[in-house]
Amino acid sequence: MVIRFSPRRAAAVVGALLAGLLLVLTGCSTGGGDNGSSQGAPRSTATAVGGTPSASGLPDWVQGMPAVPVGALPSQARDTLRLIDAGGPFPYAQDGTVFGNRERLLPRHPRGYYHEYTVPTPGSPDRGARRLVTGEGHETYYTDDHYRSFKAVLR
Repeated sequence: MVIRFSPRRAAAVVGALLAGLLLVLTGCSTGGGDNGSSQGAPRSTATAVGGTPSASGLPDWVQGMPAVPVGALPSQARDTLRLIDAGGPFPYAQDGTVFGNRERLLPRHPRGYYHEYTVPTPGSPDRGARRLVTGEGHETYYTDDHYRSFKAVLR
């Protein structure tokens, strides 16, 4: 039996496997390590939506979704995370606005639960396609294709 993946899905599967391997090798089964920020309180994925980690060592909100360690994000995304943790100031007027989750790719929650932030794209004449979306449970998601797909950010 041969299983075929689209290049995008294959990349997502490989990314999730590498993130899991990184967690195992570093012993960070519940996240909460260095979030790359010297400002603000670090957010632990162990206290995210769902509370405790599952048998895989990842929080419930990560299950079934590709994941990326914060250190593997583009530098601009890490800079945006530092701004989020510090409470701003943000470079774009749209930063911090409610993300409606119309695509229904993130877990369902009432309107206002999620907020979005721009991740600058070098060379782009506008805001670009990259965003971080945060939830009230301190979960963070990254998209580099303007909400067509998301990765859970392991902090």
